[in-house]
Amino acid sequence: MIRLKDTRHPNTASFLSSAIRIAEYYGFAPLEDNAPGPRAVGDARKDAGKKPEAEIVFARREERPLAVGARRCAIRARGSGRTLLAWRTGGSSTKERGDMPSLSLELHVVGSSSAIAEALLIVVANAIAEEAGIEKRVLSINNIGSIESSNRYVRDISTYLRKHIESISPTLRPRAASDPLGALVQLIERGHPAVSRAPQAMEYLTEEERRRFWEILEYLEMSGLSYELSPQVLGSRDCWAHSLYEISTIDPETSGRISFAFGGRYDPLAARFAHGPMPSAMISISCEVHGRSRVKRENTGMPAIYYAHLGAEARRRSLPVLEILRKEGIMVHQGLLHERIGEQMAAARKHATPYVLIMGHKEAVEGTILVREVATNSQEAVPLLELPGYLRRHRMGVWRSSVPA
Repeated sequence: MIRLKDTRHPNTASFLSSAIRIAEYYGFAPLEDNAPGPRAVGDARKDAGKKPEAEIVFARREERPLAVGARRCAIRARGSGRTLLAWRTGGSSTKERGDMPSLSLELHVVGSSSAIAEALLIVVANAIAEEAGIEKRVLSINNIGSIESSNRYVRDISTYLRKHIESISPTLRPRAASDPLGALVQLIERGHPAVSRAPQAMEYLTEEERRRFWEILEYLEMSGLSYELSPQVLGSRDCWAHSLYEISTIDPETSGRISFAFGGRYDPLAARFAHGPMPSAMISISCEVHGRSRVKRENTGMPAIYYAHLGAEARRRSLPVLEILRKEGIMVHQGLLHERIGEQMAAARKHATPYVLIMGHKEAVEGTILVREVATNSQEAVPLLELPGYLRRHRMGVWRSSVPA
């Protein structure tokens, strides 16, 4: 959980306002604004009274409240045929004695199986923490693979825990037999010495799963984000598949880690609520409640620029370019989750943007970008380092009068 004393924000509302502004820059919209279609409404009514969460085996405290947002996103997205980028806020529903009250900001990407979904969530969460003034951040990432891969992993975890059953607390032994992964998560939280020698999930990945995992890591490296591969970032298989990640800060007093963001790909959970396959990923950022917590959203105007990419290399290099533009206060629409350039051009026409930034493979390699004026179809290649100044000189786009420090 983010402690406000570690940030530059005087209260929770200030932090959330800043965080939501960054999320909306990248295209996330309030979950309630993503109104469901007729089919989704009918399905939601049919689901009324059902509590599928009661059938889920949760391994972490954070998972139960996250299931609420996952269910709402799945209902919004099913039957729509489009990718959903949504944010929502919620309070902690798992408070224990001594816990501080907290609020969470959840970011969801529903409908995309691409590695860009997880990368986008991590980059946005990192930008939120950075702008809040949290300087020392540690990104830990793991991968538990598909249900087939994790089945082999959990089988060996069960065998491992049986060998160490005498060292496990009697209260936890029944769970070690019925839910080995959940028991391992509990042992990790308690700092049990046997944890360091336990089997690691990434050792059980198939070649295809490894390839996709490295795609996520390539995005992070392109964005300049350092990370550690951590076998101890785990969660329930009823909730998660493939990637899991956690962002922590360092307590200057104890040098210990304080986790403030957690998430991953929650395809199993989304499929349960959508009654069918629904690729989904999310991250939840937790902040303590102090002072005002009601968020006042800003009207930042409509961007006059659409950012488009062409090819895998251009897509990998797009997130750092968008971060540069965000920090300079230059607003853009973007289609990072679109696979084809035709889809992006159609989106640009829908937004009626007079300018389009296009990064293809050639531009990605050369460190340039094409700036196209839609009315005349004229375009110019601009070095990326000069792009913000070029856009300002030619009065392209909408800028905030000041960028938060």
